[in-house]
Amino acid sequence: MRVLIATGLFPPEGGGPATYSKTLLDELPSRGIATSVLPYREVRSVPKILRHSAYFFRLLSRTFRFKPDIIFAQDPLSVGLPAALAAFITRKKFVVKIVGDYAWEQATQRFGYGGTIESFQDAQLPFVPNLMRGIERFVARRALKVIVPSKYLGRIVAQWGVHKKHIEVVYNGIESETVGLKQVIRGLLRYKGKLIISVGRLVPWKGFAALIRVHAILRKTSPDLSLLIIGAGPHESTLEKLAEECGVADSVIFAGNVDRAATLRYMRAADVFVLNTHYEGFSHVLLEASAVGVPIVTTRVGGNPELIEDNVNGYLIKPDDEATLTHRIEKLLSSPETRARIAGNAKKRVEKFSIAAMVEETAHVLKNI
Repeated sequence: MRVLIATGLFPPEGGGPATYSKTLLDELPSRGIATSVLPYREVRSVPKILRHSAYFFRLLSRTFRFKPDIIFAQDPLSVGLPAALAAFITRKKFVVKIVGDYAWEQATQRFGYGGTIESFQDAQLPFVPNLMRGIERFVARRALKVIVPSKYLGRIVAQWGVHKKHIEVVYNGIESETVGLKQVIRGLLRYKGKLIISVGRLVPWKGFAALIRVHAILRKTSPDLSLLIIGAGPHESTLEKLAEECGVADSVIFAGNVDRAATLRYMRAADVFVLNTHYEGFSHVLLEASAVGVPIVTTRVGGNPELIEDNVNGYLIKPDDEATLTHRIEKLLSSPETRARIAGNAKKRVEKFSIAAMVEETAHVLKNI
């Protein structure tokens, strides 16, 4: 069997799709599946309005040369639509992986949509987000299989008109992480106070504003507390201004994008990891935080409860519930025993989410189409 992977991101670019695509490229051949990859960056020099067309013709050319049995797109829009059309024209089987609702993200970020991802599915929308929603649904319906990383996201995709028999849940995997002892890393970083860490794009639904306000409350009783935010995005200046207004600009560190190895070390050095997100298909960063042994506070949304069990291997709260978030962080900061119990359970739980299991399940889906 031969599979052509169409991906929007690929190393050295960062992000989950890049890591996932590289893993498939490297690991599927050992399962009897020859692979080739076409990254979207090959057309980034083309004028924006022509990029999708250019990528489509690149896909056609690669398809004629590589002769795949399956074209496997890693998203339903940037590469998904060109891949679906190329598969139709060349009579190849088409599979797509969907890790989130991109149309909802863009409607929220660019067009002022204020509803949840659930309400978005049948909402009245302006032309552009409505077009995006229509395209991702068209692409998903064209696929023989839609691979999703959580049962929650499978339920969302089913609302797009995709039959449940075409939806396959394959959880993301993570390699076993050995990043060193916490105190050694803190010594190398010359850090002596208490540390909260959060990782994600600086966009409204990641809930960083509420986390900054909670940090300001916690600083009143823990003056040595710092908040490290790793990630970049359009709301960075807004969040920096909020930190100033809350009087904590000196203790909130905006690190920007940081490479994965350094991020894992910062996580290991931290006392608490917080992901106050309003929406998550299945969070890879929660897997990483679990693997390095930092106790987690996150939200009961999306695929998060499929990994985190409240008060067992983390805490689950409502998004932007600042009172509960404050209480959960305080409990972890004040109790080494609770931190150790939560982190230990998390490391045991994450062992079930291995790279080998993810690749094996993906290969099984592809071979049985």
